[in-house]
Amino acid sequence: MRGTMTKLTHLTRGRVFPILALVLIMGCAPQPSFHGFVPSEAALAEVEVGRDTRDTVAEKLGRPGAAGLMEGAGWYYVQSDWVRRGWSAPVEIDRQVVAISFDSADRVSNIERFGIDDGQVVALSRRVTDTGPTGGSLLRRLFGNLGRFAPGLIDGG
Repeated sequence: MRGTMTKLTHLTRGRVFPILALVLIMGCAPQPSFHGFVPSEAALAEVEVGRDTRDTVAEKLGRPGAAGLMEGAGWYYVQSDWVRRGWSAPVEIDRQVVAISFDSADRVSNIERFGIDDGQVVALSRRVTDTGPTGGSLLRRLFGNLGRFAPGLIDGG
């Protein structure tokens, strides 16, 4: 009986370790992911500067996922390609941005394409909302005001 168990254990180890090693190696393989949409060069060639409007661009390319914040601002089509290796954080390997600008008559005035190398870090405004009174909790402030009253308020005078 003991000899049979030993053979079975060796057979199991002989199969489990290679399978386990294969699973671990596959887990370290790069895992790409793609986010967003950028129109192809052929689709962009259909858009005519000075002739097409926002509506015709929307028909030809679709509406973008991002637009400028100001009234009449441009449209931005953004696509990012990421890769994750094993358990590490994802790394952006490519980014494409197509910016379509419009003039005051809502006609296309410019079409630009930017890559990941053209990107710049933008310092955002750090406006912080005031958190209100400081110096203790709400209960401490409520109970701290007990006994603090103006005598003139009691008799209405």
